[in-house]
Amino acid sequence: MVKDKVLLVDDDTNLLDTFRRVLRKEFEVDTAAGPMEGLQKLNKSGPYAVVVADKKMPKMDGIKFLSHVKELFPDTVRVMLTGHSDMQAPIDAINSGHIFRFLTKPCAREDMIHTLKAAIEQYHLITGEKKLLEETLTGTVQVLMEVLGLTNVEAIGRAGRIKRFVRNVAIHMGEMDVWLYENAAMLSQIGCVTLPETVLKKIRTGDKLDAEELQLFNQHPFIAADILRKIPRMEEVARIISYQEKHFNGRGIPVDKIKGEDIPLGARILKLVLDYDLYINRGMSRRQALLKMADKKERERYDPRVYRAFVEILQAEEQYQVRRMEVNELLPYMVIMEDIVTLNGSKLISGGNEVTDTIAEKLLRMDETYGVKQPIKVLIPPQKIIDKKRQTEQPG
Repeated sequence: MVKDKVLLVDDDTNLLDTFRRVLRKEFEVDTAAGPMEGLQKLNKSGPYAVVVADKKMPKMDGIKFLSHVKELFPDTVRVMLTGHSDMQAPIDAINSGHIFRFLTKPCAREDMIHTLKAAIEQYHLITGEKKLLEETLTGTVQVLMEVLGLTNVEAIGRAGRIKRFVRNVAIHMGEMDVWLYENAAMLSQIGCVTLPETVLKKIRTGDKLDAEELQLFNQHPFIAADILRKIPRMEEVARIISYQEKHFNGRGIPVDKIKGEDIPLGARILKLVLDYDLYINRGMSRRQALLKMADKKERERYDPRVYRAFVEILQAEEQYQVRRMEVNELLPYMVIMEDIVTLNGSKLISGGNEVTDTIAEKLLRMDETYGVKQPIKVLIPPQKIIDKKRQTEQPG
C-alpha cells in the first residue's frame, strides 16, 4: 500500500531527524531545513498530502510559508507547530484559512501521529470530492457534446477544430487552468442546438443571413451560458461563452460597457480563434486569414496580446511533421488534417481536430465495425510541444 507523503519543515535539523525516525513506519516522511528548502521540495516533489511547518523560522515565518503552500497546492492539508507562549499566531492562521490544525512544542509522538492521520483523512476527503466532481463534470460535458453531435454536425465539427487552438493559446500566455479554456472551447457551440444546420452552413460559406437567422445566431452564446450556469463549477465557463462574440473595442454582443481586458481572457481567445476558423473554412490560407484579421478595420476586434500569441502558435506548428498514418498508429496530440470517413463515405471526425485517447479509441472501434478510409493525413508535433501540453494536464 502506498503511504501518503508528509513534508516537515523546521530550521531545527535535530527535531526533523527525530520526527523522521519516529514517523517513518506510519508515513512517507520528507523534511526540509527551513522555508526556502521547503518551497524547493514542494516544487520538485509536490503535492504532499500534509505539510507541517514551524511558526518561527528565519526569512519566512510558518504562517507566510503555509500561505504559499495553499497557493501552490490548495488541496494539501497544512499543520503548524508553535510554542505555548505564542497563541495569537495559530489563531490568526486558522482564521485566515492557512492551516487545518496546530500543535504545540514539545509535541508528543502520539499527538503528532494522531494529527497527521486526521490531516490525511481530510486530504482524502478533499481530493475524493474533487475527483468525484471532476468526473461528474467530465461526464456532463461529454453528454452535452454528444447531444450537439446528434443535432448539429456543423457545430460539433467547429467545436472540435477550435479546441486545440484555444488551449494552446492559453498555455502560451501562461495560463495554468487549461481545463477552463478547453471546456469553454468545446461548449462554445452548445447553444447551436437550437439552430438549423443551414444557418451554420451559411455562416461558414459567408452567405448572408436574413434578419431572423441573424437574430437566432446572435442568441446562441446566451443559450449556452444559461444552460451551463445551472451546472456547479461551470459559472466561469458560462461567462466566457456569453462574451465569445464580444469585440475587444467593446462592440459586438452582448451590448454592454464591457471592453478590453475586462472581457474574460477565454472569451478574447475564443473570438479570435472562431473568426480564424471561419476564414479558413471559407477557403483562405493561414496567411490570408491572419492578414485579414490584422487589417485596420478588423484588428480592433481582437486583443493584441492574444493575436501575437496565436501567430506564435501557428509559427510553432510549422515545426510539425506531416505524415500519413493508419488508424492504429494515431496517438494523442497529433492533428488530423482532413476529414476522416468510413469506407462508405460517412464522416466520423472533421479535419482540424486534435487526436485524444477518446478519438483514437472511437476510430479503432469504427474501423472494426464499418472500416475507415486510410491512411490518414496528420500533423505530428515535436516532442517539446507534447511535453509542454502534458505538463499542463498533470493534476495538482
